[in-house]
Amino acid sequence: MITGLTWLLGCQLVGEVLVRLTDAPVPGPVVGMVVLFVVLQVRRAADDVPVVRVSDALLRHLQLLFVPAGAGVVGYLSVLREDALPVTVALVGSWVLGLAVVGWTVSLLGGRER
Repeated sequence: MITGLTWLLGCQLVGEVLVRLTDAPVPGPVVGMVVLFVVLQVRRAADDVPVVRVSDALLRHLQLLFVPAGAGVVGYLSVLREDALPVTVALVGSWVLGLAVVGWTVSLLGGRER
């Protein structure tokens, strides 16, 4: 378990360092996930590798990570109520944009298989 957590945190650290060195406009943990993905693809990791087991354990308890976000929403409910229109437009707009990008990507990748 400790080995898997070390891999996850190590990849996140590498991502943070890369972002700081390159001054990239991407969050460090996102770059760390890409680094972890590349490492797992190069090593052709099996399902019983420690990092996979730790990731599965964390995903089983993912709902606990949403508790602080929910508490933040409740704490700032008055601010959200005042700015309801811009927040709603931003949420719906980003959802539509994300849906369009996923649909475009699926159609692009699906076209390659035919």
